[in-house]
Amino acid sequence: MLFTKKSQSCYTFNVKTEFFLGKEAIFLSLRDALTAEFKLDPASISLTTHIFDDLQLDSLDLIELIVSLKDYTNGEIDPSVYKDSKTVQDLVDLLQPFWKAE
Repeated sequence: MLFTKKSQSCYTFNVKTEFFLGKEAIFLSLRDALTAEFKLDPASISLTTHIFDDLQLDSLDLIELIVSLKDYTNGEIDPSVYKDSKTVQDLVDLLQPFWKAE
């Protein structure tokens, strides 16, 4: 059950929030990196933003982006794993297993 009723008007949310906060932290770091590395407007970057069509990045840009995030990740990430990523959400999902807990 997603919610538990505690009283007439109070509900408790039962999902682990660190999962959502983790993905949000990855997204925010990714957005900051995109903004810094490629001089993009942060308002133009959302989870549904298409990396190549909307942001006009190419595959070399994508590799540069992944390498720029190495301080946030555990271990070495092979940038070629990300070549099939199409959206920012794809990148967030692929980065999550490697992301350092803060």
